[in-house]
Amino acid sequence: MPADLLITGVRPWGGAVSDLVVTDGRIIEIRPARTDRDAARATASVTTVEGRGRLALPSFADVHVHLDSTRLGLPFRPHTGASGVWAMMLNDRRNWRGAEAPITERTTSTLAMMIERGTTAVRSYAQVDIDCGLERLDAVLAAWDAHADRADVQVIAFPQAGLLRELGSAELLADALASGADVVGGIDPCALDRDPVRHLDLVFDLAERFSVPIDIHLHEPDQLAKFSTELILERVRALDLRGRVTISHGYGLARLPESELRFLLEEFREWDVAMVTVAPPTPLPTLLLAEYGIRLGLGEDGQRDYWSPYGNADMLDRTWQLAFTNGFRQDRLIEHCVAIATSGGRSVLGTEAPLASLGERPGIAVGDRADLVLLPGDTVSAAVMDRAPDRTVLRRGVVVADGLHLV
Repeated sequence: MPADLLITGVRPWGGAVSDLVVTDGRIIEIRPARTDRDAARATASVTTVEGRGRLALPSFADVHVHLDSTRLGLPFRPHTGASGVWAMMLNDRRNWRGAEAPITERTTSTLAMMIERGTTAVRSYAQVDIDCGLERLDAVLAAWDAHADRADVQVIAFPQAGLLRELGSAELLADALASGADVVGGIDPCALDRDPVRHLDLVFDLAERFSVPIDIHLHEPDQLAKFSTELILERVRALDLRGRVTISHGYGLARLPESELRFLLEEFREWDVAMVTVAPPTPLPTLLLAEYGIRLGLGEDGQRDYWSPYGNADMLDRTWQLAFTNGFRQDRLIEHCVAIATSGGRSVLGTEAPLASLGERPGIAVGDRADLVLLPGDTVSAAVMDRAPDRTVLRRGVVVADGLHLV
């Protein structure tokens, strides 16, 4: 089968300098780098991307981002939110329409920034409530449409204000799923709506009705998080939703006694419940999740929005944060963070198999899709520490960004 792309002189996962041959968007051959560049370019029909000795890694998968609240690219503003999910939601509600640029422009430009920095797979939340209706969903869908050739995007219909506190919230969530959302969201069944059974029944009913997966925000503290998780698992078992449910954040579970946490992780493993982290100050037990084979992805959460001044559209930066908050120093553990930020996220999206072990480095093998980021670094760990701007980003064997600019 003739090649349609040749990536020359790269080091897959920091290994030997190699040439990657790509056909129909997939890697079909990995061979020692050719020193005769003229021979390598002899076939006029083959597009060549110069690796220049850079690392070749799978492109990033940001599987927890709120594109609909972004303020990246706008003037910096003081943080005005109060503590707690409800108070922060109200702060966002008071301010999001007054931004200096329309919401569709903001979602689209932020997704562009993410792609430029190496992200080609995204799961974004889109807030749905009685204040915004489907306006914020439409803005996220518009960003997806604008960059459909550059990134794979899943959109979560997300009830940030809960499902029970405001009349009509559940009906709007159903409308969002009928309008193109791919995933149904839930949030803090105990702490926010204070009726976890009804909240979760509504979420799981919508998942069944629309045949979509579930992604539940869980900010609740230890024992409350455990109780909500047990209710989630009850429904996963009853409806046989193996591999269809993700718990995002879930950092309260990290504070449980180890015996209680291990009991839950046994259930997660049996029913293939995934987790997503944004690398907060209280990290998930990353190595314990790897021990149990739990699918784990990484995301950036808000992007300098009305919730937080943090976020810069750079998943390499968030990978550094994941390693830092876990206290990782060994190269193998820092590389594991890169695996989580790339292939781990795709396993949450359901497009790749879960990481099989702590040492697995997938995404650049014969047969893999050529979704890649090329970046400088003596080693993978060095690339995470340096976070240099010299990046070339490919999706399905096509260069979509280079040097932090869209192509």
